[in-house]
Amino acid sequence: MKIHVEAVGFTADDKLVEYIDKKLNKLDQFFDRIVDTRVVLKLENSGQVKDKIVEARVNVPGDTLICKHSDKLFESSVDSVADNLKRQLIRFKEKKVRAHL
Repeated sequence: MKIHVEAVGFTADDKLVEYIDKKLNKLDQFFDRIVDTRVVLKLENSGQVKDKIVEARVNVPGDTLICKHSDKLFESSVDSVADNLKRQLIRFKEKKVRAHL
């Protein structure tokens, strides 16, 4: 699976990109026909707190799954996005299996 990471307004360090790759590559366990994944990292200044926003788009044959989450750290946002995408992929796969029965 190809993972494209894009950082808007800043440069993402290698550790963060590796962390994203490691987390999102695990999604192949739940649905093995993922075409590619696009991850957009953003910083949001809302008052004194800087939130880190992670938005992921997973392209699967016939559909695109999207998840967005913001938190104080990119790592926790990536964890939440990965968990949400895992649930979406499992549900997507179950719908495909039921449609073929």
